[in-house]
Amino acid sequence: MDYSVLERSPLFTGIPAKELRDDLEAVPHHIQCYEKGETILLLMEEANRIGIILEGRAQAQKLFPNGSQVNVSVRIPGDMIGPAAVFSKSRRYPCDVVAIEPCTIMMFRRDDILLLMQRDIRILENFTTEIASATYMLQQRLELFSYSGIAQKAAFYLLIQARQTGKMQVQIPESFSNWAMTMNVSRPSLHRELKKLESQKIISYNPPTIDILDAAALQNVLSQ
Repeated sequence: MDYSVLERSPLFTGIPAKELRDDLEAVPHHIQCYEKGETILLLMEEANRIGIILEGRAQAQKLFPNGSQVNVSVRIPGDMIGPAAVFSKSRRYPCDVVAIEPCTIMMFRRDDILLLMQRDIRILENFTTEIASATYMLQQRLELFSYSGIAQKAAFYLLIQARQTGKMQVQIPESFSNWAMTMNVSRPSLHRELKKLESQKIISYNPPTIDILDAAALQNVLSQ
């Protein structure tokens, strides 16, 4: 097995390949493949599995009774899927996780992840950090969805990224289409609003990057 992806996984950060191999050989797990469009984790299914994506990408999706859909997040190689649900009181997955391209996933049962944590405290520390980071990101997503305007959502995202990185140049995540999907807006509408912000000299829009030219004006967009 190629351990390079696992070494880059937040769960195994700081653990050399040899030690990681020893840990995995001692704990049950299996590799499972999914086709594009196939559901990996099902909404309200019993949450008893945690996956680590080895290849491909998966997306958490929440479908509402009125037919609308919120795309929660896109997970890439090295990312975990399902960890919060597995250790929650409800033990149910809160949304569907769907393969948006062919995926290969390393699957662990709940008890086996606990065995890994017992074998290596670094895995426990990494897991705790990842859950805390996911909670923080969810709070930001909730604030993002509190804005109704597309320009406001874009402004909020750009300002948050600038604060986190300390840079006025923001990288578009994954692709423009995925970014629009993550913010639950259409690609053409997002493109149009960014062009408006550029015409006002608030940003410079040069995919795959966006330069913030006037942070104060961008902040004012949030109150419009």
